[in-house]
Amino acid sequence: MKLLEYKAHEVFHEYEVPSIKGFTVSTPEELERVDGKLEYPVVIKAQVQTGNRGKAGGIKFAENRDQLLKQGAEILGMSIKGLEVKRIFITEKVNIDKEMYLSFTMDRKTKLGVLIFSPEGGVDINEIVEKNPEKVAKVILPAGEEIDDFTLQYVIDKTGLKQSYHDEFKNICKKLYRMYVHYDCLLAEINPLVITSEGHLKALDGKVDIDDNALYRHPNVKEFRDEITENPLVLQARGFDFLYIPIKDRGNIGVISNGSGMIMSSIDLISKRGMEVTCALDLGGGATADRIQEALKIVASNPQVDTIFINIFGGITRCDEIAEGVQQSIDEIDTNRLVIRLEGTNKEKGLQIIRNIGGNIELVDGLYEGVDALAEGMNK
Repeated sequence: MKLLEYKAHEVFHEYEVPSIKGFTVSTPEELERVDGKLEYPVVIKAQVQTGNRGKAGGIKFAENRDQLLKQGAEILGMSIKGLEVKRIFITEKVNIDKEMYLSFTMDRKTKLGVLIFSPEGGVDINEIVEKNPEKVAKVILPAGEEIDDFTLQYVIDKTGLKQSYHDEFKNICKKLYRMYVHYDCLLAEINPLVITSEGHLKALDGKVDIDDNALYRHPNVKEFRDEITENPLVLQARGFDFLYIPIKDRGNIGVISNGSGMIMSSIDLISKRGMEVTCALDLGGGATADRIQEALKIVASNPQVDTIFINIFGGITRCDEIAEGVQQSIDEIDTNRLVIRLEGTNKEKGLQIIRNIGGNIELVDGLYEGVDALAEGMNK
């Protein structure tokens, strides 16, 4: 779960990481209510889950009320890399002497946290890593909720951070790392971490990615995720612990499977045959008949779907449960065709249930056969 910038700053404030004050706005009318709550000049930032917002025109400055209303209205509704801006974050403008980079992230090999710091940061941090790796300190951290002074002193010595900033730097690192651990983060990044003209360190922009598997421990983040999710079918599926994936605005095929690998394989093969999948739904493991019934209703409620491909390799998901779910829902879903591939636990029992249903259902022996059946049906 990738937090938008304003939400990342809320989490920073929760852990007392020095960061900027701001307000979120969703409509031009709300812009007027922000006037007077911050001292001018202010910064207006588009809130979308992508980088390089500034280069795309998604970050602007306002020196007064008129500019705030004009610039804010221009950013609201604009598109950045295909994402519509529906929220903006308005903050006080900070006078900057220097930009730096600080993050904690996950080392995939060791499964431990990594501290990365560079006394030079900003949008060009990747270029710095490539061309001047000696200016970047990277330290794998032992498991735990705290980071020790010895490690931080090593980072300071390696990068040559000035003595006057040592205490503030250590304080920010400890608070950010505590947040990283408590929030089950995959990434907690401050870029840039700035030295202000007053000589203090402050988080100017933040990226926080939280492990989806840990969201049950963070109800505030789950609530935020639902707030920014616009597709009602995604929310509906989430209520049953399904993953509904909108894929294209065009196409007429919906895929239901149990596992991301199975879904991707299905979509790839279908696409290679010149057909288009408009959506997919991941059942996860152990789906019961009642849950299959709900999954079919969710996919079939997409008005573009007239064909559903059910591709199941059953282990803890039993094929007879899948079949019973299809049987229970067949009179409720409005699709022209169902192509079903069942493999695994209780396969024969499941196949017999499907055969007894009748109607426009086609059983296939494998993934490739299922894609062949879809193609033949499209050519009729």
